[in-house]
Formats: sequence, structure tokens, C-alpha cells
Amino acid sequence: MKKTVSILLACMLLFSQAVWADDNAKDESAETLVVYFSATGTTKGVAEKIAAVTDADIYEIKAAQEYTEADLDWNDSNSRTTHEQDDPDVRPEIGSEAVSLDGYKTIHIGYPIWWGEEPRIMDTFVESCDFDGITLIPFCTSGSSGIGRSGKNLEENAGSGTWLEGKRFDAGVSEEELEDWIEEQE
Repeated sequence: MKKTVSILLACMLLFSQAVWADDNAKDESAETLVVYFSATGTTKGVAEKIAAVTDADIYEIKAAQEYTEADLDWNDSNSRTTHEQDDPDVRPEIGSEAVSLDGYKTIHIGYPIWWGEEPRIMDTFVESCDFDGITLIPFCTSGSSGIGRSGKNLEENAGSGTWLEGKRFDAGVSEEELEDWIEEQE
């Protein structure tokens, strides 16, 4: 009986190791990453659709100090985001764990448009990364503002990588529209 139990346990251990190895191999084989910052959930929704369409890994940039509704009030000249956007040198701290870019060839990088530009936390992120050998494709979300210079700003602040022209999407963008846009980038 002990021998049968030992054999059964050994088989279960080997099977679990094989499953674990397959899961890790899948993660390591991903060549596309979707990186995004989303204060209200709109950019997150688009990022998740892009990740689904491209079978990409996904990474969320989280602020060390979360943005409250009052922080995001663009009508308040004293709001946190107004102060941050008024000073191009502000670099809000990132609270999420660092992400390794090893093995990624393409990164879709998403963010909302604040005061016609990328949020300063995006500058914090790109300045902390080495994008050599990686193609970056910006995308933003906004109810009405275009992508403007935000992609160029990120490219200049990053100082590395091959940056393609980005595009603005609204919350209701379909996966089909995203597929068409992604195909145009290839």
C-alpha cells in the first residue's frame, strides 16, 4: 500500500511540475505587452481589449498615491492633476511592482489624455525603462481630445525604442476596430 501511495504521489508531483513548466513557458514566449495607466477604468477597458486581440501580457501602472475624484477634477485649478499637468517636471511615484521588459518585441502603451497631454506618471514610467529593440505603440483614451503630442513626448522622455504613431480611442471601441488598427501598425 505504501509503495502504491508513493508512486501515486510521485506521479502527481511530476504532473504538477509539467503543468507549472508549461505555464511559465507560455508567459516567457509572449512577445507583446500592453502597459497602461487608468485613473477611471476607461483606459483599462481598452487595454484589456488590445491584450485580448493580440494575445499579449498586460501590466498596469498604478500610482503610489491613488487619484481621488477630487484629484481628477479638471475644473478645479487646485486639483492634484492640474498641478501635475502644469509642471512638466513632475514625476508621480509608481506604486505597482516593476515590470521586466525582457523578451518583449512590441509594447502597446496606453493612458488617458489630461489637459491635452499624457499624465506625468507615464513620463515616470518611460524614463525608468530601456526600450532598446522594442517597438512601442501609444494609445490613449479621451472623450474628445486627440492624442496630440503625447506619443512624441513619451518618445522624447524614453530616449529609446522605436515609437510608432499612436491613436485615441473612446471607451466604446470594439475589438474589431482595434484589430483593424493593430493590423495597420504591422
